Amino acid sequence: MHIFVANWQAWAGLHITILDLRPTYPYASRMIYASADEWRNAPNKRVLLFAMSGLGKTYLSHMLRQTGEWFHYSIDYRIGTRYMGEAIADNAKREAMKVPFLRDLLRSNSIYIGSNISFDDLKPMSSYLGKPGDPNKGGLQWDEYTRRQDQFQASEVAALHDTGHFIQRATDLYQYPHFVCDTGGSICEWVDVTNPNDPIMTDLSSKTLMVWIEGSDAHRQELIRRFDKEPKPMSYDPVFLKATWHAYLEEFDVAPDNVDPDDFIRWAFAKALAHRQPRYRAMAEKWGITVGMDDVATVKDAQGFEELIAGALP
Repeated sequence: MHIFVANWQAWAGLHITILDLRPTYPYASRMIYASADEWRNAPNKRVLLFAMSGLGKTYLSHMLRQTGEWFHYSIDYRIGTRYMGEAIADNAKREAMKVPFLRDLLRSNSIYIGSNISFDDLKPMSSYLGKPGDPNKGGLQWDEYTRRQDQFQASEVAALHDTGHFIQRATDLYQYPHFVCDTGGSICEWVDVTNPNDPIMTDLSSKTLMVWIEGSDAHRQELIRRFDKEPKPMSYDPVFLKATWHAYLEEFDVAPDNVDPDDFIRWAFAKALAHRQPRYRAMAEKWGITVGMDDVATVKDAQGFEELIAGALP
């Protein structure tokens, strides 16, 4: 849609089918709050935020958590602790084992190496995901890179399906009246937006109000600028990733082991934005609501957030 669909069709001569992502069935009845009044009067508000990283999901989640009334469930934190914590720690240990001094200490259990992942610092997980390309520049071999991608996909899907469990914990154990789920930017990669019974969206929309934070073209250009400055590993749909990788190799006439890892993920990022935008839109149209990034930026407290959501409901 808009400029991004045009870009997506154009790059590298890839053969792509653009799906018709317009809603073809009623979706309002799928939402747990069918109107603004239902939302305002709900004693237990449950929301799931989805968007590209950098558009305000974590900002809103932190703000709500600080009120003491909202439980904040971070999908990325759950992935990095419950599902991939051991792999992340083992990867650090593998590097440490290359140093004789540290190897001896590790083998005698004299030192401990673990991941210090937090809501505010997810670097251990992104470092584990890595980037493909030249090993001399920190790149991973393609097979290892895609193995970790597959591992992340399975972990994220599992963490998303854990949402209901954490809603129950938030209410029964911690006695929070409200719940916000802060998803990772790659949620749209695992959803089949053409399937009205998609298992992920069917599950999540039955328990939470799905809220897409939509950015403008200017916001997306700012995300690209930030990413160029500090490229970070991401997770992608396997079909998209494979097509993007081969397109890069062909366009720049480079062998896989000679690819500059940072150059590749910078090049792929804009493609990923174009790839994800229509998926996010379809998710919102078929299972939830949309709020604008500019409106999110004006929200300063929980009351403002509640009014933002009410304004997007019928």
